[in-house]
Amino acid sequence: MSEKTKKQESEAETSFEEAFTRLEAILEKMNGTAISLDESLKLYEEADKLIHKCNKKLVDAERKIEMLIKNRSGELTTGADQRPLAQEFNLSSASQQRSSSKDPFQ
Repeated sequence: MSEKTKKQESEAETSFEEAFTRLEAILEKMNGTAISLDESLKLYEEADKLIHKCNKKLVDAERKIEMLIKNRSGELTTGADQRPLAQEFNLSSASQQRSSSKDPFQ
């Protein structure tokens, strides 16, 4: 396996928290110390990839959450744009739903 392939696999496995922590470190280094232009460019490129990765993970998480939001009948509620609608969480209606459910695991 080539070095480039190993690096790409490693980058793909990076968690959101790891990527965000690395971004913070890059920003501190770029803002806090005098670094060469070449090093600045490398750090900028790395930061750009990390920002893209963090954004993708956030968008993916948002989509998953949206798909989990259901109306009271258990159907997915979508808007005119076919995107799931967000709903206010109401503790009392959630309790009622659980108590009226016949599922013994709830």
